[in-house]
Amino acid sequence: MQRSGSPWRGMWTVMAKETADHLTGARMRILEILAFLAAAGAVYAAVTSIRTTVAEDPFLFLRLFTTDRDPLPAFVAFLGFITPLVAIALGFDLINGEFNRRTMSRVLAQPIFRDGLLLGKYLSGLATLSIILTAIWLLVAGLGLLFLGVPPSGEEVARGLVFLLATIAYGGVWLGVAMVYSVVFRQPATAALAAIATWLFFTVFWGMLASMLAQSLRPLRFGFLEEFLAQRRLELALARLSPNMLYAEIVLAMLNPTVRALGPVLPIQLHRAVLGTPLPFGQSLALIWPHLTGMIAAVILLFAAAYVLFQRQEIRT
Repeated sequence: MQRSGSPWRGMWTVMAKETADHLTGARMRILEILAFLAAAGAVYAAVTSIRTTVAEDPFLFLRLFTTDRDPLPAFVAFLGFITPLVAIALGFDLINGEFNRRTMSRVLAQPIFRDGLLLGKYLSGLATLSIILTAIWLLVAGLGLLFLGVPPSGEEVARGLVFLLATIAYGGVWLGVAMVYSVVFRQPATAALAAIATWLFFTVFWGMLASMLAQSLRPLRFGFLEEFLAQRRLELALARLSPNMLYAEIVLAMLNPTVRALGPVLPIQLHRAVLGTPLPFGQSLALIWPHLTGMIAAVILLFAAAYVLFQRQEIRT
């Protein structure tokens, strides 16, 4: 029987329903409480450190995100750790949860196509993640304004917004990973463990593997500078296959305006450069634009993989 209607209508219906479930579920309440407590602690540590060590800084607002004070980490370190976990918590049972509740056949019996169902579920997780991250970002900015009493400049706000968008894209990558495992494995616990194992692999082991692969593929035979640079560039290219590395470099370039390059820099390239001079916002954005493009491409590839796998699955009544 041929269905009538647009698949987009079903997608928006699925997205609205799933987003409401995410925002009202007990799982999200726990994650939100933990996230806000950690964010408040990081801001308190940053404000305390800034008050005691900073006399005059043109980018005082950005230091709220990068300043730490033992034993509390910087806000960016906390966000880089918690964002993948929240994304995995939102995505590990997106598809297999329907199978376990035996509701998949009933959902697809409605005027909802498979691609609309998959896209709606992914967008619901991304919308929920965006709401959480935006609320935390606004909390940090508001507390900073309250305790420091110094309004941010336009460039600081722009850099902070790009940092927020990059964090959402970073979370979208791990949400895509979790959704792929949710399609592959029928048990939510297995999908969650596989997603967490993938995150730990890229967080802990991939940097070491990239270094070893670069040394094997580009060995230093004669010790020339060209050989060292080729090996270092290969290692950096391999390391950038990890979304963690891409996100770390985006944070570095956006929140530290004095960063002028994200790779090896030769002394001749520093000729007539005034060290410590901040880059304009446009040049910092151009510096990290390939990283943003890479993360968006990763999201598209992960969704395509989930779509192909989901299309091949049998939906039993």
